[in-house]
Amino acid sequence: MTNSDDKLYYSILASGSSGNATYLETTHHRILIDAGLSGKRLEERMQAIGRSLKDVEALFVTHEHSDHVQGVGVLARRYGMDVYANAKTWQAMAKKVGQIPLAQKNIIEPGKVKDFGDLEVESFAVSHDAACPQFYQMHHDNQTFCILTDTGYVSQRVAKTIENADAYLMECNHDTEMLRMGPYSWPLKQRILSDEGHLSNEESAQALLDVIGTNTKRVFLGHRSQHNNIRSLAHLTVATILEQHDLGVDQDFDLKDAEPDQPSKLLAL
Repeated sequence: MTNSDDKLYYSILASGSSGNATYLETTHHRILIDAGLSGKRLEERMQAIGRSLKDVEALFVTHEHSDHVQGVGVLARRYGMDVYANAKTWQAMAKKVGQIPLAQKNIIEPGKVKDFGDLEVESFAVSHDAACPQFYQMHHDNQTFCILTDTGYVSQRVAKTIENADAYLMECNHDTEMLRMGPYSWPLKQRILSDEGHLSNEESAQALLDVIGTNTKRVFLGHRSQHNNIRSLAHLTVATILEQHDLGVDQDFDLKDAEPDQPSKLLAL
């Protein structure tokens, strides 16, 4: 199947600590951002939205953590996808992804843009405990879809870079009190709470206050912790803070929850 109405379509195939992947397509191009599930599970998610991995030409990697790269090597070898990551991430994920043909290995450094013609993929650096973490926003026909799911904080530089996108997949990882009282070791709790960790529900809301603009029509809350958060709590916390600042949640824009175990519908910007 293909789209022929010159729109950018996307589906969040998985978002969470158990695996992350997002699919995007235009009339002429199909790409993935991250492949943090097995090849089999990714193909099942693609089939659920009426698409196939065989048609994906490029895979962009954000960083080397397993919940973002588990399927990278398999997809590259099985389907011949071009893989894009920065040089430090390639080095850091080498053992995890195995051998990938040199012709399929591509470098995209933070702050750079890969132009596919009717689709531009722009990378931007973030603060996370990885070799050189970067996320991406996709531009098509003056519209933008932005992904930011692993960062300890959103700097003014990043906020300026990603402001007023048409749609976001934004990290909403943990409830701070659940994390503090939860089963994780203290060093792990400290890592998550640090500037190189993950955004809490409140921090996600504050970041969204800085970036939501008149173009923004949909926000997905993603990368929710299985142990330190609850979907309803994350959603309510973010919605309440945004509404307190006079943002029209589910009026001016839709606030949605990305799931770890099922893909979102294939949506158009």
